[in-house]
Amino acid sequence: MTPNSTLQSKLGGSHSTIIGGRHGNKLLKIISNHPDVKRIIPSVITVKGKSAPGGKIDVKLLRPDSRGNLRALLTHGTSSQEVRIVTSVGKEEEGERIMQEINAMFME
Repeated sequence: MTPNSTLQSKLGGSHSTIIGGRHGNKLLKIISNHPDVKRIIPSVITVKGKSAPGGKIDVKLLRPDSRGNLRALLTHGTSSQEVRIVTSVGKEEEGERIMQEINAMFME
């Protein structure tokens, strides 16, 4: 299975737009390659202030909830988008492990 098909099979929710274009998709592809990630659900895009389009794209993983699911925050210039990451684990501690493993994947 190619990384793109992995992302497409795991992408869900009512919002299909991902900020950052190809770069934003690339970041979510890295997350989708983790074996414990079941679903990636993009949320609403928010824009703070006016500026020229573009800028640095970044992703920050936020703390897991009590069931081990994660949230990621994609930022691109003055735009941001929360992305829910549904995992196959059931505890907060296991979500912490997944968060650390995904962060290590970004370092590679």
